[in-house]
Amino acid sequence: MYAALWRLLPGPRWARTVQCLVLFALVVWVLFEWVFPAVSPLLPFTENTVGAAGPTGRAPWSA
Repeated sequence: MYAALWRLLPGPRWARTVQCLVLFALVVWVLFEWVFPAVSPLLPFTENTVGAAGPTGRAPWSA
C-alpha cells in the first residue's frame, strides 16, 4: 500500500516525503476531528470499575 502511494505521488524524493508527511498529518487530523468523536459514544470507556466500593459502601482496602 505504501509503495503504491509512493509511486502515485509526483516529484522527486524530497517532494514525495513532504507529501507523505502532509497526508499523514491530514489523516490524523480527520481522525481526531470527526471519526473519534463520532465513535466515542459507542465505546464502553465510561463504564470503569477501578476504585469501586464494596457492599459495605467502603473501599475494601480502606480501614
